[in-house]
Amino acid sequence: MKTVVISLGGSILIPELENHRIREYVPVLRRIQKKCQLYVVVGGGGEARRYIDVSRAMGIDEGTSDEIGILITRLNATLLIAALGNDAYPEVARTHNEAKKFAESEKIVIMGGITPGQTTDAVAAVLAERVGASVFINATSVDGAYDKDPRKFKNAKKFDAMTPAQLLTIVGKTALSAGSNNVLDVIAARIVERSHIPLVVLDGRDPKNLENAILKGKFVGTVVSESGKNPFPV
Repeated sequence: MKTVVISLGGSILIPELENHRIREYVPVLRRIQKKCQLYVVVGGGGEARRYIDVSRAMGIDEGTSDEIGILITRLNATLLIAALGNDAYPEVARTHNEAKKFAESEKIVIMGGITPGQTTDAVAAVLAERVGASVFINATSVDGAYDKDPRKFKNAKKFDAMTPAQLLTIVGKTALSAGSNNVLDVIAARIVERSHIPLVVLDGRDPKNLENAILKGKFVGTVVSESGKNPFPV
């Protein structure tokens, strides 16, 4: 059975507590789990950024602000675990070793953040490397990787495929701070380059896009690998 690691942005899963996509994602993740060993790393989203903004306003340092954000990612992860019920391992994995151990249950393994200064995308990239994933998926709020933020620049160019080196060049232009919201951070991009595990950046706003990618090989997004070949279906 192949292994898939998904970085599921908090802004995708839980943009707001009153406006979340957990109900839509639960049946999709259950169907995917029947075909592969599935790991999901959940981000903090809008709630984490709001807490971080309050932290900064009080003059709290970036490292502590990151730790606050990590707690929110774990709350989001706990909520997803509860919604998945018996299909998910009942605890949030706090380390990559824990995640590997939890996978022995053959249930969906859920993580949040781990280390200050490291995004959940980076956590997921390292996890993909540690478990020998067939593919690493970043489900985000845009429909692929661009040369600049398409939400800010109308002339942003989208890539259907790109190499890890190209991705590094693009993400290297963006600053990393607590609660940053880029398509991928530079740490994660470097791990993708060294691991040689295909990365797929796709639009996670519609959970069916994720399901169609993994199970049917059809999706809206960007493939990041040396070959540029579609790594799906698993």
